[in-house]
Amino acid sequence: MSNPLKGKVALVTGGSRGLGAAIAEALAAQGADVAISYVASAEKAEAVVERLKAAGVRALAIKSDQANTAAAKPLVEQVVAHFGKLDILVNNAAIAAPLQTVDDPNLDTANLDRLWQVNVMGTVATTRAAAPVLSDGGRIIFIGSGLGSRVPFAGVADYSASKWAIAGYAQGVQRDLGRRDITVSVVQPGIMPTDMAAAVGDRLPDAIMDLHAIRRIATLEEVAGTVTFLAGPNAGYIGGGVIDISGGFQA
Repeated sequence: MSNPLKGKVALVTGGSRGLGAAIAEALAAQGADVAISYVASAEKAEAVVERLKAAGVRALAIKSDQANTAAAKPLVEQVVAHFGKLDILVNNAAIAAPLQTVDDPNLDTANLDRLWQVNVMGTVATTRAAAPVLSDGGRIIFIGSGLGSRVPFAGVADYSASKWAIAGYAQGVQRDLGRRDITVSVVQPGIMPTDMAAAVGDRLPDAIMDLHAIRRIATLEEVAGTVTFLAGPNAGYIGGGVIDISGGFQA
C-alpha cells in the first residue's frame, strides 16, 4: 500500500519547521492532505506547504498561536472548512527554555509560564476543539519528550513536568474517545537536531550521551516515521501508550 493515508486529513501543530515540518512531509508522502499551524514563520510555513503540494496532496498553513487557548477552536474550524473533515491530529507545537534551576535568582518565570501555556494548556485546548469533529477511527498523536518520563539532569523541571502532564492527559483522552475507535498515543523523542534542542543542547553534560545505548541522537525522519505508522491503518489497536524514540536511553 503505497499511499495508506490517502483520503485522510491531518493537522500538525507547529508544522513550519523542525520535527513538525518533517511529520507533515512524512504524512503527505503517504497520501494525507495536511494542514499545519505556525506562529511567526510565515515564509517557512508556506515553503512547507509548497513541498506538501509537490507531493500531490492538498495543504494549508494557518497562523495560530497555541499560547492563546481561544485560538484552538478557530484553528480546527478552518481545517474542517477547507478540507471537509479531520482524521489525524498531531499535537506537535511546544517550546523549551534555557537550562535554569528553580532556585536560580535570575529564573525567567515569564518564559516558563508561557512554556506551560503552550505545552499544556494550548495542547489541551487544541485536543478539546478537535475531539468533537475528529472522524471515528481517527488518530491523536502527542509529541512528548524523553524528559517526560525521566529527569537525568538539572534545569528542566518545568519542561519535563509539562511533558509528564501531556502523557497523563493522553491516557485520559484515550479513555474518553476509545468508544469511537479513536486511538491516542504519545511519541517521546530523545535529543534531535532541532531549534528546540539547540536552546539547551550546548549546555548538556557530555555524560548524557553515555546514557544512550545507541550512541547518537535521533533523526527527524525516525521520529516522523513512527508518527506516520501510528496514524496509519496498521495501528488501529495501539492506544493510550507512550513510545520512546531515544536510542535505549536509561537515566
